[in-house]
This record gives sequence, C-alpha cells and structure tokens, in this order.
Amino acid sequence: MQRLLVEFGMGTSLRRGDYTEAAVRGVKDALWHNSINLAELFGFEKTDMRIRVDIGVQNPDAVDVDAIKAVFPYGETDVCVQHGGLDIARPEGEGNPTIMANVALTVGFLMEPADA
Repeated sequence: MQRLLVEFGMGTSLRRGDYTEAAVRGVKDALWHNSINLAELFGFEKTDMRIRVDIGVQNPDAVDVDAIKAVFPYGETDVCVQHGGLDIARPEGEGNPTIMANVALTVGFLMEPADA
C-alpha cells in the first residue's frame, strides 16, 4: 500500500466508561479533519481505499473492532487497537473514569511505482 494521508483524532467517553464509544468518536474526529477526495484524485474507486486505523486506549480488549469498521462506508479497513490513550479517574473516586482514545487513520491505495 502506498500511504497518501494520515489524520489524527481524539474521542472520549465522559461518563459511561465505554472504550468503543471513545474510539468511534476518535475515528469520526479524524475523518472530520480530512476533506480530500483521494480516490477521485488518483483515479480509483472509493472501494479501492486501504484504511489502517490505529487506536490507543487503556483497555484495548474492550474495543469492539466491528463497531470501528462500521464507521467506514467503503474501503478495506484494518483496525489495530493497542494500549495507549488515557483514563481519568473521577474526582470523587466513584463511577467510571473518563476515557480518552487516540486515533491515527492512514489512507492509501495499492499503486504501481511511478518508474514502472
């Protein structure tokens, strides 16, 4: 895959302690940063897009990867969830922490080298 674009996002789950919700919000935040129509620019179909989604949260096993993939209407998506992000304890020490997820989206296509 030839990497053409990398975007970053951050998402939170303020009260529910939902790692998937925080990750989905981070993906959507990263998508809002991008308004470039790469497929048309390079003469590809949108379904040809290769999208790598890297997500960092404190509890990677709690993220529903299928829910992340469902955010993307087209393209081949590879989701990698790893330890990262941030959990912020409530000041009173009770209830779920505020969860912060960090997201990086890498978008590209399978392209032939320019000198081929």
